[in-house]
Amino acid sequence: MEVHEDASSVILPDSELGTTTPSLRFSKTCLKNVFSVILLFIYLLLMAVAVFLVYQTISDFREKLKHPVMSVSYKEVSLYDAPGIAFYPGKARLLSCKHHYYDHIPPLINPGQPGDIECTTQRINYTDPFTNQTMKYALVVQGPRDVKKKELVFLQFHLNGTDQDFSAIDYLLFSSFQDFINSPEKAEFMKDCESSYSSWKFSGGFRTWVKMSLVKTKEEDGSETVEFKQETSVVNYIDQRTKARGDQLFFVVFEWKDPFIQTVQDIITANPWNMIALLCGIFLALFKAADFAKLSVKWMIKIRKRHLKRSRQAMNHIS
Repeated sequence: MEVHEDASSVILPDSELGTTTPSLRFSKTCLKNVFSVILLFIYLLLMAVAVFLVYQTISDFREKLKHPVMSVSYKEVSLYDAPGIAFYPGKARLLSCKHHYYDHIPPLINPGQPGDIECTTQRINYTDPFTNQTMKYALVVQGPRDVKKKELVFLQFHLNGTDQDFSAIDYLLFSSFQDFINSPEKAEFMKDCESSYSSWKFSGGFRTWVKMSLVKTKEEDGSETVEFKQETSVVNYIDQRTKARGDQLFFVVFEWKDPFIQTVQDIITANPWNMIALLCGIFLALFKAADFAKLSVKWMIKIRKRHLKRSRQAMNHIS
């Protein structure tokens, strides 16, 4: 009986050891499975973020293609191409035209009387481009060129009597006087200019100082359009002559505002190479994540099979 009790006392610890070891293994396996599930969830989340980034990148690229950004650049010049100034004086007569420099205009001598015309001028008649019936008379004058020396053109007109309440002279600016001189069809040239450029006015009894700036706009088809911007200042002329009713003097000055030509063009900021590089990186991350997820699933299945095998062995050992 004593020997039998000793044998039972020896067997009991072995049975307790056999029951605790599988539980410890099960807890470790469970922790590994939970950790693998968490990693798998994280990588699935990263894959979802990568897919969203691909969609967002393509959407941004298409949006930038539809809405290009306006780019403004400035080019400094010392000499402009002399612009053409087309006056529509009506009944008014050009008395004098001179080039001056450094913003200095000498005092007037015999205002209202014919003076020196030192500018290059040309007179032309053409039909109105909007009605094709009315004949228009234009006096075309060569504008200033030397912006560094502050070259200006000073003109004086005289209108001897008018039955209108307000007196003014129309004018328009176009980009190149030389193009007008070289044109074989000057009438058609002026019709195109009047259709393309805006016209302005300056009033009698004042000295109107016009400061010009040039803006070039590049279109999508590669063509280029030219536009003039103007800043005008008006000073009252104190007429000390004994004049008849309706007698008016017109004074106008044309000068370049600054030596900078403004160029405006639309630029597409979307860079296809940057998008391709970003998409390659995203797709590479997707493939890596998918590969890791595949390996994680295989590892989880392997761990699960191993756990089931050990559980069966433990059960067989117990039974």
